[in-house]
Amino acid sequence: MTRMHPARSGLVAALLAVAAGVPALAETPKQPLAQANAALQAGEADKALALLRPLSEPGPGRAEAKNLECRVLYTLEQWDKAVSACQQAVNLDGQNSNYHMWLGRALGEKASRASFLSAYSLGKRVRMEFEEAVRLNPRNADALADLGDFYQAAPGVVGGGLGKAEGVAAQLDKLDPPRAHELRGRIAVQRKDYGTAEREFKQAVAVSRHPAFQWTSLGAFYRGRQRWTEMEAAVHSCVSAAERDRHAGVPLYDGATLLIGANRDLALAARMLESYLAGPAKTEEAPAFAAHTRLARLKKQMGDLAAARQEQAAALALAHEYKPAQDLTIEETRH
Repeated sequence: MTRMHPARSGLVAALLAVAAGVPALAETPKQPLAQANAALQAGEADKALALLRPLSEPGPGRAEAKNLECRVLYTLEQWDKAVSACQQAVNLDGQNSNYHMWLGRALGEKASRASFLSAYSLGKRVRMEFEEAVRLNPRNADALADLGDFYQAAPGVVGGGLGKAEGVAAQLDKLDPPRAHELRGRIAVQRKDYGTAEREFKQAVAVSRHPAFQWTSLGAFYRGRQRWTEMEAAVHSCVSAAERDRHAGVPLYDGATLLIGANRDLALAARMLESYLAGPAKTEEAPAFAAHTRLARLKKQMGDLAAARQEQAAALALAHEYKPAQDLTIEETRH
C-alpha cells in the first residue's frame, strides 16, 4: 500500500518547533495511518477506527485514511458503510489501484446480500472497479485474482465469463502462479470437470512458496465434492506446512473453518484457531475478533461454556460492534 511521505514544509515546521523548545508534531498523518493499519492487521477494529477518526477531515493522507476505514468496516461486515468509505477514497484518489480493488470487494459483499435487481446493478459496478484496478496497475496480483474470481463466478449478463477468467489466469501465470492454478481449478469446477480441477489445485500446492494457503484451497475443493477423508488430509497438510512457515497464519483460520463447516475433527479446528490467535501472523484477511467469535461458537458446541464466554468477551473487546459476536448466546446447560 502506498504511504504518504512528509512534505518539506512539514519538516521545516518540525525543526522550527524543536528550536523553539516546543515538542515537534508531525505535519502529516503518516504515523497515525501506520498505527491504524497495524491495529487493523491485529484485528483491533475499535482501536483502528479511533485512530482514523481524527483523519476524516480534509488534509494529507485522507484518501488512505478512508481506504483503511473501509477495510476496517469490511472486517466488521458493515457493508454499506464500507462501500461509502471506499467510494470516498476513490473519489479522493482515483488513480490508486488498491482503492478501486477494495471498493470492488465491498460492493461485491453488498451485492451478495442484495435483491435480484440491486445485485444486477451492483454486480456491474463490481466488475468495473476490479477492471479499473487492473488497468491502473496490471501487476496488482490481488486485483487480478479478484477480477478472475468475478469473471469465473458471475453470469454473463453482468460481464462474467469463463473465457475472460482464463485470460486472467494467463496474466497471473507471470505474477502469482499458485493463484493462476487455483483460478483454473475453480473454472474447471464451473465446467464440472472435476478431474482437471483437482489437478490444478494440487499443482497450486506444488508450485507455491507458502503451500499452507493452497492446501486449504484443495481442502475446500474436496469439501465441495463431499470427499471428507481427503478434505481432512488436506487440512492436516495445511497444519504441517503452517508449522514451517511464519507467514502462514490465515490458512490455520481457513482450515479450521473448513472443519467446522463440515463438522469434522472439531478439536483440531479449535487448536488451529488457538494457534492462529497466539501466533504473530494475524492479518485483516482473518480478523482476530472473527477468530475469537468462531472459537467461542466452537467451544460452546464442545460444551466448554466458560471458554466460550472468554472468547466472546475477547472478540467484543477488539470490536464491540461486531454483530456475530454480539448475537452469540451462551447459556448454562440445564440439569
